[in-house]
Amino acid sequence: MNRQALWVGIITLALGTAGGYWWAVYQPLKGLQAPAEKGSEKEHAKPLFYRDPMNPAVISPVPTKDEMGMDYLPVYADKGQPKKTGRKVLFYRSPMNPAVTSPVPAKDEMGMDYIPVYADGDEGVESEPPGMVRISPVVVQNIGVRTALAKKTVISRGVRTVGRVEYDEERLARLHPKTEGWIEKLFIDKTGEQIKKGAVLLGIYSPQLVTSEQEYLLALSNLKTLQDSPYKEIRRGAEDLVRSARERLLMLDVPEHQIRELERSGKIKRALHIHSPFDGVVMKIGVREGQYVTPKTELYMIADLSRIWGFADIYENELPWIQEGDPVDMRLAAVPGRVFKGKVDYIYPYADPKTRTIKVRMTFDNHDMALKPDMFAEVTIHAQRQMDAVVIPVEAVVRSGERDQVFVVRGPGKFEPREVALGVVSGGMVQVLSGVAAGEAVVASSQFLIDSESKLREATAKMLETLQQGQVDEPPSEGGARAEGGSAVGDRVR
Repeated sequence: MNRQALWVGIITLALGTAGGYWWAVYQPLKGLQAPAEKGSEKEHAKPLFYRDPMNPAVISPVPTKDEMGMDYLPVYADKGQPKKTGRKVLFYRSPMNPAVTSPVPAKDEMGMDYIPVYADGDEGVESEPPGMVRISPVVVQNIGVRTALAKKTVISRGVRTVGRVEYDEERLARLHPKTEGWIEKLFIDKTGEQIKKGAVLLGIYSPQLVTSEQEYLLALSNLKTLQDSPYKEIRRGAEDLVRSARERLLMLDVPEHQIRELERSGKIKRALHIHSPFDGVVMKIGVREGQYVTPKTELYMIADLSRIWGFADIYENELPWIQEGDPVDMRLAAVPGRVFKGKVDYIYPYADPKTRTIKVRMTFDNHDMALKPDMFAEVTIHAQRQMDAVVIPVEAVVRSGERDQVFVVRGPGKFEPREVALGVVSGGMVQVLSGVAAGEAVVASSQFLIDSESKLREATAKMLETLQQGQVDEPPSEGGARAEGGSAVGDRVR
C-alpha cells in the first residue's frame, strides 16, 4: 500500500512539473503568435517575415517550425517595426556596426532592431546631414566643448606697422645750370643750411649769358633809335627784337632784378646769380668755386621740410581696411612721448615682390623740423572703414587647407559640420560671408576632436551609399539574411 502511494506521488509530481514548464514557456510564446481575430487587419495583412520564438535573431521569409516543433512567429509591419512613412526603404543596418546590413528587418545578437535606411538618405525618422556628430552631454563636458553665438555687428580695426620718414618729393629741387660756364662765387657753401626763397646761391660766368646780355642791350639801343620812325613796321620790328632778347635771358634763368639792373645801368654783368626757388634746407652741394659746369652738373639739392612724407608697408590681409584719408599716428624713438598726426595720402597700386607688402604714403606737418628724413617710426593707421558683418571667433574655424568649416550646434550633443566662406579678421573675430547665420551657435573649442568624429561618420555614410547601390535590389540569399562580407545576421534562417 505504501509503495503504491509512493509511485502515485512521483507520477503526480512529474506531471505537475511538465505542466508548469508548458505554462511558463509555451503559453507566452503562444500569446505572441496571437492569431488574428476574424475581420481584423492582421487577418489580411502580409507578414514581413517569421522569427524563431526561442531566438529572435533567427528569421525565415516563409512559415516554418523550430526543432521543438514550435511555429515561427509572424512579424507584421505594425509590430515593433518602423511605421510606414511613404518613403522607400533601401535596406536595414545594424545599430552597432553600420557595415552589417540586411535587405529585410532583423535584430542583432543583442536583440536590437536594425535601423531602416531610406531612399532619400534619412535613417529612421530624423534627417541628418553627412558628418553629423552626436555626443553625450557627459562627454561634451569632459572634453571641454565651448560654444559661441554668431552675431551681426559693425567691425573695424587699427593697423599697426613700422614706417620711415622721407622727403616730400613735391618739395624737392635739384638745380642745374642752363648753360656752360665757370663758378665765380659760392654764397651757400655748406650742406644743412636753411635758406629762404630768393636767396643767392652762387654766381656763374658764362660766355653765352654775356652774349645774350649784349644782344639785349643792342636791342634796347635799336628800339630807342627807331621809336620815332614814321614807319610802323620798323617800330614793331625793333619792339619784337627787344622782346625776344629779354625772353632769351629769362630762359637762361637770369633773374628779373638783374635784367632790370641791366636795363638801368646799360653795363654787362660778368657773373649772373642763381637763386633758391623756395624756403628749404640745402641737402647737397655739387660744385665748388672755379669749377667748370655744364647743364648735366647738379649745383644744389634743396628740400622743403615743412611738410614731410612717411612710408609704411602693409600686408595683404590688412589692405581691405585702409583707404586714402585715414588718420595716422606716428611715434619716433628720437622724440619720445610725442605723437605726430597725419593722414594716408596715397596707396601704391603694386606690391613688393620680395616682402609681399603694399606701400602706403602718409603726410605730416613738420614746421618745427622734428621729423628728419630716413628716421624709423611706429605707425598706427586708424582705419575709418567699417563693415556690417556676421562674425564668429577665429578659433572656431577648422582650416584644412582646401576648405574652411565650423561645427554648428543643432541640439544638445548634436554638431553639424558646415563649410563657410570667410572675410576679414578683426579683434579675434572673423567675418562669415556664407555658411552661418546670425544667432546660430558654433563650437569654439575642442572642435578638432569633433572634426575627427565627423570625418569618421562621413566616411561611413559614403561606404553605406556604396553598399546600398549594390544591395537595394538584391534578394535575400538561400540561407537567409546575410551581413556584408559574409557574416550572418542570424544564427540560422529557415
